[in-house]
Amino acid sequence: MGVLYTAIDVAFRVYSYLIIIRIFLSWIRHNPYQPVFRFIYEVTDPYLRFFRKIVPPFGPLDFSPIVALIALQLLQWLVHRVLLYFYLLT
Repeated sequence: MGVLYTAIDVAFRVYSYLIIIRIFLSWIRHNPYQPVFRFIYEVTDPYLRFFRKIVPPFGPLDFSPIVALIALQLLQWLVHRVLLYFYLLT
């Protein structure tokens, strides 16, 4: 249980960090064709695209990454609770 719990926690945390890095990248000039930046964009785009459909931009501000991070944290909490529930049943 401990290894699975830790692996899932690390995966959620790394994905959250990638979204935060993506937010910072939108504020600065960078070369989007560099492999590191392309990786971040390719990994986070599908998830963020879903929230961009739900949360429209407010002028020049895009709040969808914040909503996406909150949803990711809620999903992480839910997955942890489900894992804990099934661990306690066994």
